[in-house]
Amino acid sequence: MSTTTELHEIAVKMVSGGKGILAADESSPTLSKRFEKLGIESTEESRRTWREMLFTTPSLSSYISGTILFDETFNQSFSSGQSFPEALTSLGILPGIKVDTGAKELQGFPGETVTEGLDGLGARLEKYREKGARFAKWRAVINIGDKTPSRTALVANAHALARYAKLCQQNDIVPIVEPEVLMNGFHTIEESFRATRAALLSTFEQLALFDVVLSEMVLKPSMVISGDKCEVQATEEEVANNSVECYRQCVPAAVAGIALLSGGQPDALATSHLNKMNSLHKDLPWPITFSYGRGLQDEAMRTWGGDKNNFNSAQAALFKHAQANFKAACGEL
Repeated sequence: MSTTTELHEIAVKMVSGGKGILAADESSPTLSKRFEKLGIESTEESRRTWREMLFTTPSLSSYISGTILFDETFNQSFSSGQSFPEALTSLGILPGIKVDTGAKELQGFPGETVTEGLDGLGARLEKYREKGARFAKWRAVINIGDKTPSRTALVANAHALARYAKLCQQNDIVPIVEPEVLMNGFHTIEESFRATRAALLSTFEQLALFDVVLSEMVLKPSMVISGDKCEVQATEEEVANNSVECYRQCVPAAVAGIALLSGGQPDALATSHLNKMNSLHKDLPWPITFSYGRGLQDEAMRTWGGDKNNFNSAQAALFKHAQANFKAACGEL
């Protein structure tokens, strides 16, 4: 077993100095849908090639501390023959693994879900750790609607997040705890604030019940933002101020750091929101950085288009967004 200090050092490394996390953990069906929209054939090899191209971007480790992998990728190898976890480690990037099995309908609560994957999780984490995983991720999904989120959905998801986080720490793995409040809907930023606050408070209540060591975890929350169908969209400054205020009210100072999710925002907007948070608020008890998927990858995927001749251009697109978000995490964009 690693000592507490070692897990804390890994957690700090994931979020410090402006560096962020590349979320490349889309499931095979999800990635296939994105490929198909761009006319890219989705096969096990094309998905492997895409991710190897991302991770071999020159000097990526200057801005990216770690990357979250899907099980398929975690068990694949670079063209050199090195496993993905080994190759990432040699490139100076911490390998992580998505371990939940997805959000499923919460029986008796229409429109709400609970994330599954706890059965056998301890054994799976042990194997991932043996193969090089240093951190993991579990995503809870919270919907805002007329009668949601319910207290039941909040507690059910927070309970699962806490059990997962405890199992991670018992298996020498840093947990990324992700209670995502979806931006889909007509809700105002005020309603988003209330739902996000409730989700975070429930999450930390359950983390305390399971004695999860806060300095050995990273929080991956959604921003406090207007629903995508809301007539009145909050300004970048309003999003920044509401988000930081919500985190201040809910997130203990002991947490190693906050790595925001982009939640489907346009990549430039997600970067601007991150920059506003860090430029307007300098006295934060934890670093606020990024853990983006589409917010880092979208332009690179369009540029690549499944053509190996576009490797360099696609890598340049990823590098550009990684560098921009690094500057935003320092409040210097």
